[in-house]
Amino acid sequence: MNSDFGFGKVVDVSFDDAIEKVTAELEKEGFGVLSDIDVAAKMKAKLDKDMPRYRILGACNPALAFQAISAVEDIGLLLPCNVLVREDASDKVHVDFMDPESVLSLVKDPGVAPLASDVKDRLQRVLAAL
Repeated sequence: MNSDFGFGKVVDVSFDDAIEKVTAELEKEGFGVLSDIDVAAKMKAKLDKDMPRYRILGACNPALAFQAISAVEDIGLLLPCNVLVREDASDKVHVDFMDPESVLSLVKDPGVAPLASDVKDRLQRVLAAL
């Protein structure tokens, strides 16, 4: 998956292993998972709709987040970095990352672009390690 707002790939592991592996690789780059939204479970509970497994992990590197918030106080509207782990109809597992350069390009502060580039480099290393 490569789009204007994200990048990712299909991984050759189970869904649960993908969650575990991406979490471990994020930690190596200084990120923790602040939130874990099980979208499929919520759709089942709220709408009684079945869908393939679909989880959104909210990843945050505290030092980089602090720099961003220090530069632009309301940048929190664009944080954390979302990581999507999902199964498709053929049971393939996808791991996709929000592109911080794309999202943070909305912010017109000169200090944010280099920070977004750093975050993207880290997330691309996570992707490469999967």
